[in-house]
Amino acid sequence: MITVNFTGGARKSFDTNEIMLNKNNFTVKQLIDYLITVKPKNTANFDGKNLLIAINDIDSSALDGYDTILKNNDVVNIIPIIHGGSLLRTQLQILSKNIEIFEMKKTYHFDNNSLNVLRNEFSDLIIQAISTKFLLNKSHIKKIILLSLLAKKQKNMISKKLETDILLRFAGTTQINQAIENVGIKPKNSFTLIAIGNKPSLEKLFKKLIKNMNDFSLRKDNSVFLKKYFQINKKHLDSIHSNSALEDILAEKACIL
Repeated sequence: MITVNFTGGARKSFDTNEIMLNKNNFTVKQLIDYLITVKPKNTANFDGKNLLIAINDIDSSALDGYDTILKNNDVVNIIPIIHGGSLLRTQLQILSKNIEIFEMKKTYHFDNNSLNVLRNEFSDLIIQAISTKFLLNKSHIKKIILLSLLAKKQKNMISKKLETDILLRFAGTTQINQAIENVGIKPKNSFTLIAIGNKPSLEKLFKKLIKNMNDFSLRKDNSVFLKKYFQINKKHLDSIHSNSALEDILAEKACIL
């Protein structure tokens, strides 16, 4: 028996929080295809896209992705990811948490003291700064944040603070000093702010930062740097049966810390 939990918009699609399936050796892809066929009529659309899928609280991308085989007693969480906003904004929703990504201009003078000041001003938000070259794409960011949120939910974070847990997972290390040195803010280097919290405060933060934000975020391809930094070679990439092999490997490294 497999338990499938629906989060956020998925609940509206299936008109329930949970279903039980008497199926074994079912892949994630087969599960999604099956759910599409059994979705009740006249409910919210469910096309199987823009989903984060956690199996026993582990992101499926850290396993075998859509080829992951589901076994008896597995618990699967279906988590829709909502996108919105203008071209300037990158807004996400993960586990009912509102998240916004702000890629800042290199000319914006900002250091660790500035980050602490910002955190004090927006004390109801979780804010972390990440060197932009450590970000592959939106999906990569989503998966890392999901891992941290799930770890917080299960009370097994690798740090006492969520913002530090996020930093460590992007850096692929449990050493805080190393993470700050490699992934933290550096003068004249591009960096991105990740903020989690309520929409009104995120709106205020956006208005404060907009003049110093890049018009479009995550435009640069950082794949070459990330492969070199994490020592990921072609053989490793070819061993992953996925259209997003590098992203999945990065998520796996963040998961097993």
